[in-house]
Amino acid sequence: MLGQDHILIKLIYFIYYLLLMMNVSLRQLRAFVTLAGCNSFAEACELLHLSQPALSVSIKKMEEAVGGSLFSRSTRNVGLSPEGRDFLPTARRLLADWEQAFDDLGRAFSLQQGKLSIAVMPSFAMNQFPEVLVSFRERYPDINITIEDVVMEDVIEAVRQGKADLGITFEPEQLEAVDFLPLFTDRFIAVVAGDSPLARRRKLDWQTLAGQPFIAMNRGSWTRATTDRAMTEAGVTPRQLSEANQLATIGRMVSLGLGVSVVPALCRGQMEALGITCRAIADPVIERQVGVFTRRRHPQSSATQAMMALLEEQFARS
Repeated sequence: MLGQDHILIKLIYFIYYLLLMMNVSLRQLRAFVTLAGCNSFAEACELLHLSQPALSVSIKKMEEAVGGSLFSRSTRNVGLSPEGRDFLPTARRLLADWEQAFDDLGRAFSLQQGKLSIAVMPSFAMNQFPEVLVSFRERYPDINITIEDVVMEDVIEAVRQGKADLGITFEPEQLEAVDFLPLFTDRFIAVVAGDSPLARRRKLDWQTLAGQPFIAMNRGSWTRATTDRAMTEAGVTPRQLSEANQLATIGRMVSLGLGVSVVPALCRGQMEALGITCRAIADPVIERQVGVFTRRRHPQSSATQAMMALLEEQFARS
């Protein structure tokens, strides 16, 4: 999604393009509207801070550009011609749109208004991102934010297609058409029911976990591919395997004693809230960078830049 400031820039250029097509400048348009409202060259000159010859030249050039008289002049006053009367509402609207666009653009750049669309993997959206949003809202209360919590693959695709201004998820093995800013390293952990005998151990290994009913993410997901690869490296296969599409579902199943699992450490708070015990896992250790994705070679809105700066600030302290 394009940032609000980019949309405003396009509006400004569109208005300017219309004026160029007419060979009319904004200065001439403003002179026309001001004189039409005053019916007096002297008063219009005072409002525009122009000399009378300069105003006369500006009006004359505009009339030459449009191909006819916009005013009927006499020795005592000046009034609009029929064509001038017809054009006046359009001229006023063009000036108002131009001034509003510039005002809105200034507000967008100063983060007094704007939109921000963010695609975030659910585990981060639920556990770490709410605190970031609180800080962002305190600093920039007038920015409207849309959060789309989707799986890792959809996060990156949303950014790549321009549907999201930025995305937050794990770093993939290959980056295509996106840039990646790392925030922190996440180490996967084993999760077991709080009353499981495994909960008394300080550390668990893949051999032990594979001997239990194992609950994995759905096939085709990045998390599933990662845990499958770790089990292959450890030379084990789960004796009993269940699957789920969401980490929250896996957590609930583990809490009820239906099996064990391996999840990103950023889910620790969410898992512990369910009464689950979290333990380090080794041989092999799974570590992945979590970071921010932006669309390569595309300008970032002021709101996007502000969110990225806040994310760097927040996780530099962690």
